[in-house]
Amino acid sequence: MSAYIRLLLACVSLASLWGCSEPQQDSNIRSRGFVYCGQDTPATFNPQLTDGGLTADTLAAQIFDRLLLLDPVTHRPLPSLASSWTISDDGLTYTFSLRKGIEFQSTDWFKPTRQFNAQDVVFSFKRVIDPTHPFHAVSGGRYPWFESQGFANLVEDITIIDPYTVQFSLTRPDNAFLANLATTYAVIHSQEYANNVLRAGKPDQLDNLPIGTGPFFLEQYLPNDLVRLNRHPGYWQGAAKMEQVVFDIASRGTGSLAKLLSKECDVLSSPVASQLPIINDKEDFSLSAQTGMNVAYLAIDTSKPALKDVRVREAINHAINRDNLLSSVYYGTGTEAHSILPPMSWAYSHSSNALGYNPEKSQALLKDAGFDKNLRLSLWVPIEPRPYNPSPRKTAELIQADLNAVGVQVDIIMQDSINRFSNIDKFNSDLILTGWIADNGDPDNFLRPLLSCDAKTAGLNDANWCNLDFDNLLELASRTSQLNQRLNYYQHAQNIIDQQVPIVPLAHGVHFQIHHNSLKGLQMSPFGTRSFSTVYRSEK
Repeated sequence: MSAYIRLLLACVSLASLWGCSEPQQDSNIRSRGFVYCGQDTPATFNPQLTDGGLTADTLAAQIFDRLLLLDPVTHRPLPSLASSWTISDDGLTYTFSLRKGIEFQSTDWFKPTRQFNAQDVVFSFKRVIDPTHPFHAVSGGRYPWFESQGFANLVEDITIIDPYTVQFSLTRPDNAFLANLATTYAVIHSQEYANNVLRAGKPDQLDNLPIGTGPFFLEQYLPNDLVRLNRHPGYWQGAAKMEQVVFDIASRGTGSLAKLLSKECDVLSSPVASQLPIINDKEDFSLSAQTGMNVAYLAIDTSKPALKDVRVREAINHAINRDNLLSSVYYGTGTEAHSILPPMSWAYSHSSNALGYNPEKSQALLKDAGFDKNLRLSLWVPIEPRPYNPSPRKTAELIQADLNAVGVQVDIIMQDSINRFSNIDKFNSDLILTGWIADNGDPDNFLRPLLSCDAKTAGLNDANWCNLDFDNLLELASRTSQLNQRLNYYQHAQNIIDQQVPIVPLAHGVHFQIHHNSLKGLQMSPFGTRSFSTVYRSEK
């Protein structure tokens, strides 16, 4: 059943929070917008509260703006809501000049009376870093990406210099600070809207019915069905070419491909690798690829008794046949991971330990550790395909077979959701099949949120691993302005990972996207989906 038909049925069967469109309006959606398939149901519309998924990866760039953007080629920060910035000589003070004349979205639930200014910037970030802020504890009071970065410890204060100038004061120099402000998590909310919902006693409405300055606003949400965005006519870079975007979130995998081929969907994100040959034979569709800043890896819970022994972790590493994964899961589209950092990272360091498929050595290590016959582990696996892993289930089954071959029994636990933060049950597992898509081009964006002590405290370090030497190297790398010194620190940090084996890097994936040839202007980025404001339809 198509998104269009489901929407009409929904209008009859239930009263949507925002109401349903008339049937005759939805019959010509292809002339007014497009349908996007292939992602999961959002738990919130505020990317500050997530660490991945549809909200952060795709919706954030449509609903919200950030102070900065990242150049997809050079990975350098570019102006967005901030038109320019200066940095003090000691690297502790960042002063941003803000653009004027930027309108917030006007919806059925909020009509702004003023334009974007410095108050909105201060509100958006102080909510995250200040435990006494009236919105800090709203919607759970956790900010996973910011917590994993130690953001609250880094930012000492945010102050308004004048209505269009804002200043961030840091506790220490941080070379990744500008890049972090350009991530999809660092979005700007309306303080005026926040004040309104707080007075109404509905503070969580800020996260469930979002207001931003982006090219589209939320019009309708039917859980496990669809998300509809409408064009923001007052968008500061000019109104989007398409009137609306509908995200079909009702099914995944082959169901999404069938919808694409039957033209119920116009865009399919992250298709399963085995589906690519089918698409290549279809003249009506185009396949786009983006080499991603990503990694698929196996996290080993180092807090579990058997897995505290580094010999056991090394044995798991040597048992996994990555060549088999690349051919059977990625169908030749991925590359073998030699490190947690992808080869396109400037701090990439080739690790011989990450290769190491050697089942004989694995068996010897297990025997030496006393686990040659009696080790049984559980493996937590998300169902949802991702750019770094197009088929998690198949990957898990291959890892299960590899470990079984060296005498380790593995029980696979499949889960619908991919959000590291929300899946508390996975921490009862010994192994976690997961991955990461970088938010910016800085090496810190991989190492700190995945393996730092701050990330462990935040509950986002799936390996439950904390190494002070590793953290000190990250700290030194963030403080120095000498690129050679930074490179040296990051390489030493990667050496610690190789020696301690808290994770097993598996592969780096390619982000694929399929779209109908009538759609033009879709842009891909190594850091997630870009704005759809430039997308238009041409039937020629």
